[in-house]
Amino acid sequence: MTKVLLLDFAKIIILRDDIAEIVVDEGVEMTSAMVDQYHTCLIENLLSPFSVLINKINTYTYDFQAQLKIGTIENIHAMAVVTYSRHAELATDVMDKTMPRENKWNMQLFSERNVALEWLKEQQSDL
Repeated sequence: MTKVLLLDFAKIIILRDDIAEIVVDEGVEMTSAMVDQYHTCLIENLLSPFSVLINKINTYTYDFQAQLKIGTIENIHAMAVVTYSRHAELATDVMDKTMPRENKWNMQLFSERNVALEWLKEQQSDL
């Protein structure tokens, strides 16, 4: 049973009660308020701790405050990021390695969605 939640800037697909896929709309610049809305949506619709599959099929950016805030809620156990270009891969890697965070992300980059989803399922089963 797949449930789709539509935000003004993204689509959140509930794949399981503890895994969601996020697809941000083309051309969006994520703001801190958008990150808050995204985090709240995850917390309200998933069992914690949960994992997310970030599908970077579209091109989008984050403002600085959003970069600091994204992925900082303690409910997130693992993040699988599917990238389709070298640019998206590098941007994600830079954000992971250069943004100051209290807790290091449990994150992996993938080029195939199915492989990413299987990794998330393994991460969830290890809880």
